[in-house]
Amino acid sequence: MDTLTQQQHTELEAAAFRRLIAHLDSRKDVQNIDLMILAGFCRNCLSKWYKAAADEQNLPVTMDAAREQVYQMAYDEWKAKHQLEATPEQLAAMDAQRQA
Repeated sequence: MDTLTQQQHTELEAAAFRRLIAHLDSRKDVQNIDLMILAGFCRNCLSKWYKAAADEQNLPVTMDAAREQVYQMAYDEWKAKHQLEATPEQLAAMDAQRQA
């Protein structure tokens, strides 16, 4: 990696992020709670990280705009179309993960 310029490194990171967003967009069946249980982060986390990065650079990005980047649509629309109510098993797994 020492042979890459900072610009190339940044471009690769951006490409990987875009690929992650596209993958998550293609897997709307995977609920955020499932991601949190298995990986410790979810689409909401990515939105918050995107917003935090914008804030660090003093860029005018709202939380709604950050969510649209990650969800590929308005957050409320995504929730209405794709978010299911968490099952008792998911809630128990999430609780166990938080306590670990």
